[in-house]
Amino acid sequence: MSIEAIWLLLLGLSLLLAIMSGMPVMLAISGIPVLIGFIAASFGHFDLSFFGAFPQRVFGIMNNPLLIAVPLFVLMGILLERSKVAERMLLIMASFFGGSRSGLAYSVLIVSALIAASTGIIGATIVMLGMISLPALLKAGVSVRLSSGLICASGTLGQIIPPSIVLILLGDQISNAYIEAQQNIGNFAPDPVSVGDLFAGALIPGLLLVALYGVYVFVYGKFMATEPSAEQLEQQQSMAVAVSYAAITTTFLPPILLIVAVLGSILFGVATPTEAAAVGVAGTLLIAAANSPNANRATKVFALLGALAAFSLTLLVSLGLSRIDFSTAEIEFAAGSVIALLLSACLLAALLNSAWRLYKDAVLGSAIRHSISVSGMVFAIIIAASMLSLVFRGFDGDELVEQLLGNIPGDKWGALLAVMLVIFLLGFILEFIEILFIVIPVVGPVLLAMDFHPVWFAIMIAINLQTSFLTPPFGFALFYFRSVAPASISTVDIYKSVIPFVLIQILAMFILVAFPQLVTWLPEQVFR
Repeated sequence: MSIEAIWLLLLGLSLLLAIMSGMPVMLAISGIPVLIGFIAASFGHFDLSFFGAFPQRVFGIMNNPLLIAVPLFVLMGILLERSKVAERMLLIMASFFGGSRSGLAYSVLIVSALIAASTGIIGATIVMLGMISLPALLKAGVSVRLSSGLICASGTLGQIIPPSIVLILLGDQISNAYIEAQQNIGNFAPDPVSVGDLFAGALIPGLLLVALYGVYVFVYGKFMATEPSAEQLEQQQSMAVAVSYAAITTTFLPPILLIVAVLGSILFGVATPTEAAAVGVAGTLLIAAANSPNANRATKVFALLGALAAFSLTLLVSLGLSRIDFSTAEIEFAAGSVIALLLSACLLAALLNSAWRLYKDAVLGSAIRHSISVSGMVFAIIIAASMLSLVFRGFDGDELVEQLLGNIPGDKWGALLAVMLVIFLLGFILEFIEILFIVIPVVGPVLLAMDFHPVWFAIMIAINLQTSFLTPPFGFALFYFRSVAPASISTVDIYKSVIPFVLIQILAMFILVAFPQLVTWLPEQVFR
């Protein structure tokens, strides 16, 4: 074993001990590498000049326009979660299905998919579903295992269904790793990998998971469910309230249009992910204000006018009206430009009115504070991971990883399996942000040089992380659900409830290995 490998082993063990001891991950992955680097330098085994590249890396992170989308999508998710839109959707959907047990289960699944596509915040989704839907599911006679497993699994769909914060951060890392891999094999002009590619690639696998969950719910209800008691039948009948199509439309249409606007603008090249995130925040402000319990008629009218103005602006862009550049000295006020300015003023007025409504309801302020907290944590970990990456490369860790993966039996598939297993195990003790920014820069260039499609590789990582967060005994999703589950549901019951869904996740990964076109087809059709 080389001296560099010994120092890397010491670095890894020190990081593991620091994280397991409860030290904040950001401090561990930045402080421990610096400490090990200085100790190794005192023995002449580390070049301290590597630390000189750290300010440049931090500056690069600060100037990365893609990362601006992270706080915007976080704010979008928190606003939707606190606006009670999901609660309304769940109640309307349950009534639409007649209050039946299978109908309630399908309602949770459908609403979870919509919320995942709107927010992407896993913990909040699981807690919200547990508080709202779990009592109704249990009273209607849905078994504890199906209810618990469905809520845990459905709540993790935000990992894979776009727009997902996981996919945004993963897209940034995969893009860098793919460029490095291509340069290492002599291709100095590779096709870029964008977040839009990952969004398009994740769409079909995400819907596949929803469909597989639905099949399991159907099979369970058909062959494994017990007969409901008289009390449970009474509960089902009480939920079977007639629902008008107007109620369904006003409840589901705004979130669906928001998802279409955000995803569609990215997939069809109308907007960058950052611009689409801004569109999402604007739409969320209108939806949240209109659904406020204190919203008056004027607020709802303003929200509707704002939505119509946004739609009209989109039509103008699709008809060929270019963006107005106010930095130029001369602006030609054509008819289309004047209309666009008026529509923009209308949209701005609607947004200000919605923001004021949410501010008075104490929703906007708390959502912004929470968004700042989450975003600050994300960027602190990104910066800290840059220090770890520098020290790792200073010990020639990239060459060691390349040799290690190259010597694993099974050629490239053996290397991929080993990396996926490491990521899966790390998911028990680390959040996805730490895993993405620690593991991908190390193993990504090596694996992507083995002729794996970068988008397919990224989606496999996302589903693997989702599976890890769902797997007992350390899956984060289980802890979130435990925090809101009643004491009558034991921890063992929760563990048993998610096992079928973990197997479904593994089945989905095997399907994507056998048919990688399920991931790569849509990005090639949209962006190539």
